Amino acid sequence: MITHKPSASAQGKSLRVRLSAVASSLALVTSVLVVLTSPQVSANVYAVPAAPTITRAYVTDSGIRVRFVPVTANPAVTHYVVTGGQGSCPVIVPAATNGSVRLPVLKDQTSVTVSVQAVNAYGFSAATTWSKTFTTADLARVTRSALNNVQLLALSDFHGAVEGSSTNAGTAILTTAFAADKKAVASTLTLSSGDNIGAAPAISSQFEEMPTIESMNLMKFDVSTFGNHEHDRNISHVQKVIGASDFAWVVSNYSTLEPLKSGTKAARGYVVIDRGGVKIGVVGMNTPETPEVIFPGNLDFNDASGAKRTIGISASVDGVNQAIADAKTDGADVVVALVHEGWAENSDGVAKGNLIDIAKKLKGATVVLGGHSHQRYGSMMAAVNPRENAKVVAQTPNAGVGYYRIQLCLDNASNKLVGASLEYVTTAAISKLTPDAAGAALVKKYKDQLVTKVDVKIGQVSDLFPRGGSPAVERAGETPMGNYVADLMRKELKTDLAITNGGGLRDTFPAATYKVVNTSYKRPAAGVTGPFDVTLGDAISVLPFGNSLAVATITGTQLWAALENGVSQFPSGGRFPQISGFKFSFDASKAAGARITAVTTLSGAAIAKDDKKYTVAVNDFMLYGGDGYTMLNPTTAKFPGKLLLDILVDGIKADMAAGKVTQTPKADGRITKVG
Repeated sequence: MITHKPSASAQGKSLRVRLSAVASSLALVTSVLVVLTSPQVSANVYAVPAAPTITRAYVTDSGIRVRFVPVTANPAVTHYVVTGGQGSCPVIVPAATNGSVRLPVLKDQTSVTVSVQAVNAYGFSAATTWSKTFTTADLARVTRSALNNVQLLALSDFHGAVEGSSTNAGTAILTTAFAADKKAVASTLTLSSGDNIGAAPAISSQFEEMPTIESMNLMKFDVSTFGNHEHDRNISHVQKVIGASDFAWVVSNYSTLEPLKSGTKAARGYVVIDRGGVKIGVVGMNTPETPEVIFPGNLDFNDASGAKRTIGISASVDGVNQAIADAKTDGADVVVALVHEGWAENSDGVAKGNLIDIAKKLKGATVVLGGHSHQRYGSMMAAVNPRENAKVVAQTPNAGVGYYRIQLCLDNASNKLVGASLEYVTTAAISKLTPDAAGAALVKKYKDQLVTKVDVKIGQVSDLFPRGGSPAVERAGETPMGNYVADLMRKELKTDLAITNGGGLRDTFPAATYKVVNTSYKRPAAGVTGPFDVTLGDAISVLPFGNSLAVATITGTQLWAALENGVSQFPSGGRFPQISGFKFSFDASKAAGARITAVTTLSGAAIAKDDKKYTVAVNDFMLYGGDGYTMLNPTTAKFPGKLLLDILVDGIKADMAAGKVTQTPKADGRITKVG
């Protein structure tokens, strides 16, 4: 059962929810963040803890008694998580423990596999698992607990990766995996933090993203919020997506939800879902930078009177907090916030990023699920107000390379979170599952339509053009595809300079998310070296947005401003500039807006912040202010009628016609990070 109503105005005061004191095992949890990812650390200074040793685990009348040896670490251990596996009631143990804890057994639980992890500000240790799994027969004399388990399956930034590969699971495998998880735990919700579509491979983007929505329906998603890429096309396309969705869309920081509907389906400020007797509220928040990173006009609509209006996206959490309060008033026992903002990095002993900042401000949300920055992160954040629940904060990488299984143990009588555990499920872990037949058929249907159009060889490359990493190479510095595309732009448009945004490069080349049909093509694989064959499908996967090219005239002052904007979100912002025709250096330790230390010509002559004019090749998204590039002077622009995709394809084809393999560029020092 789903009940819903739009959240009240963002101007309304958020409701402070009075909760009973958290269970004693949780009360001592500090406000330090704990993360599940491999962090960016200073060598020999910070590290995740070593795994604790379990010395004994045995059955008692009231549950499973677990004894373990506490560990030390730097940063200091903040607590331990003891769990009995999927469908169990995890227990959070404070750092000041004697290493003995009772693990409750739930009424429908048929087995218990005990594991223990130590947690500090930089992450979870590896799990130590007790050698014996306790069976139904072992648990026969245990008094069963009245606590409730809720399982969340969390995914974000799927970006149309419906076709499975060696790195991402794809529709057919994920459908099978999710179905198995739901069979194991009846009270399961499947959730997305946005960017399900957009920046997608050809199998989704060439069909208006409908293959992705159909895939999410097959996977039986329950709720998604909007990410910036849901608005890569105009409002009429968003309406089409909503109409095709069998799941709910929620967002709580939009100025209006008026146009976000199709027939009887509409986006809501919150929803409340009754699952297994537990009422789970879900709210949503999209990144307020969306207007900067989509094409101008994509948030415009005509209201009922015919007047033109624009959806505003607030950076404030007021609307989200009000939606949380409204969901609780509507009966929600626990609230999950889907937030399309991300973790950035671990440094100086703490976790950093917009997701962390927002999670601290949310009142009454037990779980905060992030996205947007395409990185893996997981944490437990203790409440500032002891009368509120602790928060689980987690984020998955993009393209379906993995998802979280989150187990929550709830005392519904007092609305308390007793415990929580997070398990990251990788593509490798589920790769042996039998693909869902309907999912496989869906992918094949669209793939068959693509073959004659995009499974066509356009050339060869000497080696893989990389993408991604932590931080992502295209968002943090000079990268081969950035150099190659920017050089092609400058050559094609015969300009002094070229700039393109790193976030526009959406795949490796050959593409990890494009699976060729012609198996005679040589592709990257274990033990296989280049050259590799590349297809039109690969090129579309790298540059899926359909941006056209323009020539603008800018001054040295405007160039410096553009570069400052480009490095302002280092190391995760999609606006990071990939360039041609000049060099620059930046110091990320300085404040945003004052990071550029030098800009020169290729010969080393300084390019000053002055009125001297230069021609620059740029994509139309950036020209009109996308990614914050509001200084590129669109009134001077000329359009040669070329798409960015065209010049990539033409460049590769030209080499093939000349009998050459396209060489993967090496870094030439055009971008330098100093300090």
